[in-house]
Parts: sequence; structure tokens; C-alpha cells
Amino acid sequence: MTRRRLDFGSFSLDVECAALMHAGAAPAAIGMRAAALLRCLLQAEGRIVAKSDLIDAAWPGAVVDDSNLSVQVAALRKALAREPGAEKWIVTVPRVGYRFVGPRAHAAAPVANSEPAAVAAEHRPSIAVLPFAYLGGLDGDRGQQYLADAVTEETITALTRFRWFHVLGRSASFWIGGDAQHLQERVRELDVDYLLEGSLQREAGRVRIAARLVEARSGRQLWTERFDSDADDAFAIQDRIATAVAAAAEPELLKSESAVATRRRRVGNESALDMVYQGMLLFHRIGQETHWRARELFRRALAVDPTLPEAHAWLARVSAGIVAYGWSASADDDLAEGIAAAETAIRLDERNPYAHYALAITSVYRHSFEQAMAASRAAIELNPSFALGWLVLGMAELFAAHGDSGTAALARGLTLNPHDPQNFVWLALAATARLLHDDPTQAERLAERTLALRPGWCGALELLACCRAAMNDVGGARARLARITDHDRPLAGLLRPLLETQPASRRRIETLLSRARTGRLLVT
Repeated sequence: MTRRRLDFGSFSLDVECAALMHAGAAPAAIGMRAAALLRCLLQAEGRIVAKSDLIDAAWPGAVVDDSNLSVQVAALRKALAREPGAEKWIVTVPRVGYRFVGPRAHAAAPVANSEPAAVAAEHRPSIAVLPFAYLGGLDGDRGQQYLADAVTEETITALTRFRWFHVLGRSASFWIGGDAQHLQERVRELDVDYLLEGSLQREAGRVRIAARLVEARSGRQLWTERFDSDADDAFAIQDRIATAVAAAAEPELLKSESAVATRRRRVGNESALDMVYQGMLLFHRIGQETHWRARELFRRALAVDPTLPEAHAWLARVSAGIVAYGWSASADDDLAEGIAAAETAIRLDERNPYAHYALAITSVYRHSFEQAMAASRAAIELNPSFALGWLVLGMAELFAAHGDSGTAALARGLTLNPHDPQNFVWLALAATARLLHDDPTQAERLAERTLALRPGWCGALELLACCRAAMNDVGGARARLARITDHDRPLAGLLRPLLETQPASRRRIETLLSRARTGRLLVT
């Protein structure tokens, strides 16, 4: 098997391997998007290439913001800078596009490809949202298909904001739908990985959406859920339900792609992005060893492709997790690595909500609460469906003692993504917020949900003991502490920023735990 290269000046572009070689030096991975852009610019032979043409070349069939293009062009310029002055070969034509003014390219002789490529092709999953069907109401009215179409379009928009996968535009999504007999043929033509389909129905003043996520080629159903809303305002309905559908579907895509990436590793065809997906899967298994292994995968991904925003964002996220769960040998070093990775992720893709979340979560454990709140609000502004943005905002507001606002943000995040693997942590924080605002009954309900998700977790049992002590039930408090058999990740680790910066909150929790341990009644 052979592959072709494009040579220009002292550089050589291997598109299949997404590698740029310079003067005989080791190939540098630039990513499949950047490679496609560079090939497009080289083949234009000095002519201006419109932004739309470049986007079509690198993101075929996807809805992509111009900022994605500028990030990839910046990465290309950095790669070309291996030769002094070559970064200026890509010229920006304001409001139009770009042109390449460097040496003309020519096709090199075919190169034998007898060994596996050093850099596997980057695979980003793609999803098409099929037109939602309007099933009518109790009276059989089918005249409101416009509402189902509006929900479809809003869901496409909401999914696009997640950034790590491609979403087919409205025209492609609506074209793929229709006659079921030709569905698989159209899926093959567009080379789409997943389909999101659904239906909408009005019933007794309510609107109900049924949605399901399907693996496009096999037809295997990955996820299904129903969403209900008051039928008060058509615009509010389409926004509210589309947000909920997108927020619930995104974690399922993440789970599926992590499993796919693991299968690609087994056959020796893994890219930097595959390493990130594998790390995500390990991260969500929540253990000291799996967190450490995830961190190594994210570091390996960056060694292959240092321009990959997702690798930086997830390295920051796992660094914060290692500190929060008490698994860090040096919290200062881990958080420094996390902050640097998060800031780099934002520079590479400032419209990626995960990048801003990464900065927020690492900032929280550095006690930089104002920075954490600013970063979390940036994530939410980019994507209101992003549950983690709301959750880390609630965490930062709780630790900064900002009244009840943290409670509201945590509740919003838990509503958007009720099935996140780490919701036991967010529920524990929501319970802590209620406890500190003298609502031990509601705090206990949240702590019970925490324990249901993480049976036997020391932190949940400590919270339940605090709730019982706050209600002056010292017998119940002691009984809950007696159930602790696993002292891994106690509540103090999770709440460390709060305990170290808010003396009144620390005294409150320490007093309740002491009362639970000693059986001392609260004097009233």
C-alpha cells in the first residue's frame, strides 16, 4: 500500500498521517483538520480560498464556527515556524479567507506504507438530528408540525455547542430523514455515526418529547428518554426541551465514543483523540488507579498532538479530580499542571465549554473562586445545555459563601444531566449547601441520593450524620457513622477549599460531626 505527499520548500505534508515533515526532521503531528486545510491552501496555488471552502474541506457536512478555522490556521502557522519566517506563508484576507504565499507544492513520489502510520487518522464522531415527528394531541390535531421542526433545529444548535463532535447542518439532517426505506443509504452517503430522533405530542396542557440516540450503521439503540414541559409558550417549549435533549444525549455520545476508541486501540489504530476518549472512560470509573491512568493517556495524547484542545481540557479536569479525591502527592504541582492545561485549551479553542469548565474546576481547588465563577459563566454562555458549567458554578458559589445562589446552580446542573457518573459528588455538594443554610431535611434527602449512587461512601455517611445531628437525632447520627467501612475520599477532601477559606462553615461541619461522634445533644 502507498500514500502520497505534497512537497513545498523544505516541508512535506503527509495528509493520510496528518504529519508535517521539515528538512528531514521527525514528522510533527498537526491533526487531520489542519492537514486538510493545508492541502486545500497548497492546491489553490496562491489563490485566495474562501472561509466556507476551507470549512467544507476540513469539516465536511458539519456546522462549524469561524473560530474553529482560526484556531487551526494558528496551529498551522506554529508548525510552519520550524523554518524562520514560514509562519507568514499563510496570509489572512480580511472578511474573505486565506491564501498561501509560500513555495509552490508538487506531488512527491508515492511512499511505501509497509508499517503502521506513526499518527493515526483523527476520528471525530458525527451526529444527525432527524426531523422530530409531531404526533398531534388528544384531538388528533396534526397541524403543529412547525413546533416539532423548531425543536429539531434548536436541538441541532444546542448539540453544536459541545464542540467535540460534528453535528450535521439543518439541510443535511432534514434530507437524511423521511423515507425509512432509504435511511441507511443516506447514512452511508453522509458517513454519519449517530442519529438522534424523536417525536412530539401535546396532551392536556403538556408537551411530551420522546427522544432516542441510535448508532447509525447498526441501528442499535444507545439511549432513550422522555421529556415533559408545560405547553405555555411555544418558544419557551422549544428552547427548554431542546436544551434538555442535548444535555442528556451528549454524555451518551461520550460513553459510546470512549468504547469505540478502546476498540481501535486493540487493533493498533489509535489517534491522539482516541487516547483522550479512552482517558474519559477511565476518568468516569472514579478510582485512584483509573484517574492516574487517565492522566497518562491525556499526557500521551498531547505528546502526539499538542494542539488538541480536548487533551488539554481533560488533563486539567483529571488534575483537579486527583486533588479533590485526595490522591495527589503534591496538590500544588497537580493544580499548576491543571491550570496551565486549561489555559492552553482556551487559547486553542476559546468557544469550547469544556475548556472553560476545566479552568473553573482547577481554579476552585486553588481557592480562586472568582476566577472559577467567571470561567463557569463563560462555559454556560457558550452552551446553556452544559450541565458541568452549572455544577461547577454552584460549587464555586458554595465555597465562596455566596448565599443560596450555589444551591440553584447545582440544582440546574443536576436537572440537565441526571445520569452523570460523578453526580454523587454534585449531590453531596448540594446537600452541603442545604445543610449550611439550615435546611437539614432537604440536605438529608440529597445525601440519601448520594449514598444510593455510591453505596458505602464515607462522605455521604458523614453528611447524613451531620444532618441527623442538626436535627438533634444523635442516635441516628451515630448509627450512620457506624456504617462507615470505607474511609476512602472522606467529606473533608471534597470540601477542602470551603473548610480552608470559610471558618464559620468549617466550625459548623466540625461541630455537627463531633456531636454525631460523641452523642452530645444540642442545647435548645
